[in-house]
Amino acid sequence: MSRRVEVFIKNILPAHSHGAYTLVLHNPVSKIQLPVLIGAIEAQSIVMELEGLQSARPLTHDLFLTTLQHFHVAIKEICVVKLSEGIYYSTILFSNGEGEIAVDSRTSDAIALAMKFKAPIFVLQEIIDEAGYTEEDSEDDLLKPGRGVEEGFQPQVQLPSESSPFAEHDEEELEVLLQEAISVEDYVRAARIRDEIAKRK
Repeated sequence: MSRRVEVFIKNILPAHSHGAYTLVLHNPVSKIQLPVLIGAIEAQSIVMELEGLQSARPLTHDLFLTTLQHFHVAIKEICVVKLSEGIYYSTILFSNGEGEIAVDSRTSDAIALAMKFKAPIFVLQEIIDEAGYTEEDSEDDLLKPGRGVEEGFQPQVQLPSESSPFAEHDEEELEVLLQEAISVEDYVRAARIRDEIAKRK
């Protein structure tokens, strides 16, 4: 069996493709980073979990989480098991306490669900050897911000930048805007507003 390496979410960056994001996974010991292109829906779900935001209504990954919990099924781990033509393939390991089963999944969905279940994320060493890089290898400054998820650390999510869009609002107005963003399920905007509120405290 191939050696597996545990990785953590380092940051999420807007990708060059419209509506897509680059999720950067990394290992804090080896400093290896692995970029994964994901869609806006999966990015939103992951950002919500990282930022501690609650949706007004259950989103797809929330619904899946609730359903599995109702039937006493847990996600033990997810693993990125294959890289072919630039596409990552993953498996989710489910357990009901009596047995386990691995199911194929899109990597973006697998990571989003791992975040919901607080399950570890693994990548086969051969994939890291093929597609991973160190910070020293990368000349792209956009891939360098953020910290690893080690003991006592939280990942840094880098959302698309805006030129101080909330500077003119006071904290009370920001709280209203935050609730409005959550009510229409615009969680990327909600995360920005929450960050603006946090900066003022």
